[in-house]
Amino acid sequence: MSRSFVEAHHVTVVGDITSNRVVVLSHGFGSDQSSWRLIVPQLPKGLKIVLLDLAFVGSRNSRKFDYNRYNSLEAFASDLLSILDELQIKTCVYVGHSMSGMIGCIAAIRRPALFEKLILLGASPRYLNDGHSYLGGFEEEDVMQLFAAMEQNFPMWANTFAPLVVGADFPAAVEEFSRTVLGIQAGVAVHVAKLIFLGDYRSILPAVTVPCHVIQTQKDFAVPGNVAKYLHRRLGGRHSTLDILETEGHLPQISAPTILAPILVKLITHQQGLI
Repeated sequence: MSRSFVEAHHVTVVGDITSNRVVVLSHGFGSDQSSWRLIVPQLPKGLKIVLLDLAFVGSRNSRKFDYNRYNSLEAFASDLLSILDELQIKTCVYVGHSMSGMIGCIAAIRRPALFEKLILLGASPRYLNDGHSYLGGFEEEDVMQLFAAMEQNFPMWANTFAPLVVGADFPAAVEEFSRTVLGIQAGVAVHVAKLIFLGDYRSILPAVTVPCHVIQTQKDFAVPGNVAKYLHRRLGGRHSTLDILETEGHLPQISAPTILAPILVKLITHQQGLI
């Protein structure tokens, strides 16, 4: 018998588990649900908080990873919708970090009624530059070198990549991110990295009609500030905001939780009557 989606994605429900005010926290590449551990205690009482692991997380999931199924972010969005249905969630505030930002956008296009709002943290619709019309931050040669480094010596790559992405000024967060990256089987990590860095989801943005809130740090190795502004401008919903955090790095949830948490609280509780 196959496992349920809740079981397969190690879904954890905390907070007021009887509440119909639901917040879903979904992590990015190289992380797992533990990346939210410093944020969850700072969220208001009265919320049901749902945490999950994406399909590539950990050695157990990596051994069972379906390369054919996960050939785009669409499959991850299908997983998300299946989890919400299995938990019988009717509507939620969705917080998607990095690749989970676009996963949330895809899911919200398919089932807009399920999402009260999307909070997109360090998200990007395209990482590659597209001439002078769009600067995603990377040339194709850059990402090909990244894939080659991952394939040649994955542990060395991970220990080099972590301080670039997290920020060398946050050694504890760098160590934490390195640990979760190295928990992924190398072949799976390369496959997922290619989905992310070679993907282009710019065309779907106008179809996202639920309210969206973009959060970006002042300096992010993975996502330049102009990408956050592009995302903010192109999303189709009438209610879109952009917050720039006074910190650096791609994972403020582990490197600067005291800066990120108040913004998340403001966005999550607005229009929910919790403050």
